[in-house]
Amino acid sequence: MTTAKQIMHLGAQCVPENETLARAAQLMRDMGVGSLPICGSDDKLRGIITDRDIVIKCIAAGGDPNTTTCMEMAKGTPIWVDAKADEDEVLKTMEQHKIRRVPVIEDHQIIGMISEADLAQHLSNEKLAHTNSPNTAAPPTGG
Repeated sequence: MTTAKQIMHLGAQCVPENETLARAAQLMRDMGVGSLPICGSDDKLRGIITDRDIVIKCIAAGGDPNTTTCMEMAKGTPIWVDAKADEDEVLKTMEQHKIRRVPVIEDHQIIGMISEADLAQHLSNEKLAHTNSPNTAAPPTGG
């Protein structure tokens, strides 16, 4: 069975929890990613910030991305998987929490990230068929 460590892409770069959303957006642009893990000064996971969070929860809500910090957007307990988790556990975690990306933790440190694209490259078509549900559905529109 495939493990999270085999599925993930290496080198997830953390954005410091006290960094601004504007800087996080610049890092996402430069790295070509849509999310970044948020880490404290101890390099432990505090949350995840997505490009969508920056737009919807800050800018569209009238916030200032130049003064709002990443930690202000990180709500609740961060979701992650252990590097030794098998593919079924990874899928279950992502489906249960309706998330498209999940950090991989080993020895209390982030070592990588798993995205839906990573799953598509490593899992069978049968397993992938079960993932194309709430995670990939477009959010409801108003009115």
